[in-house]
Amino acid sequence: MNTTHTSGAPYRGHHNAWIRPAWTPVTIAMMIVGFMVFWPLGLAMLAYILWGDRLEEFKSGVNRTTDGFARNWSCGRGRGPRSSTGNVAFDDWRDAEIERLREERRKLEEMRAEFEAHLRELRRAKDQDEFDAFMASYKAETGNKDEDDEKPSKSRRKSVPDT
Repeated sequence: MNTTHTSGAPYRGHHNAWIRPAWTPVTIAMMIVGFMVFWPLGLAMLAYILWGDRLEEFKSGVNRTTDGFARNWSCGRGRGPRSSTGNVAFDDWRDAEIERLREERRKLEEMRAEFEAHLRELRRAKDQDEFDAFMASYKAETGNKDEDDEKPSKSRRKSVPDT
């Protein structure tokens, strides 16, 4: 259901949305609270109220632009028509350097993974030590309580005559 925004532009959102780009009590309250808490939040809410109906157009434009950049970037990385400079020696050197950097990055990623595995093992060992210490203290406390519980029961047996 399309409703009309206060600026006259159609609002394409849900017809009973509490937070929509319009001057509603909820959005005004959020803007005021935003200014009181941290002024950029209030400013962001004001911008949303004023220009939020254009947000979908903006998002689709940004997506188209970033998709174009991604396509150009991926074409430039391979042996495509954009990657050639016309100088074969330079292109060969650049390709060798890029391959060297990829190999270096792969080695760094392997080292990072090994280091993270080492840290996980250290954490596991520390956790195991803490758990063992807990269990030892728990058994010591439980052992003392069991002995204390057994002593009164023995004294009860002595006080109760056998029939």
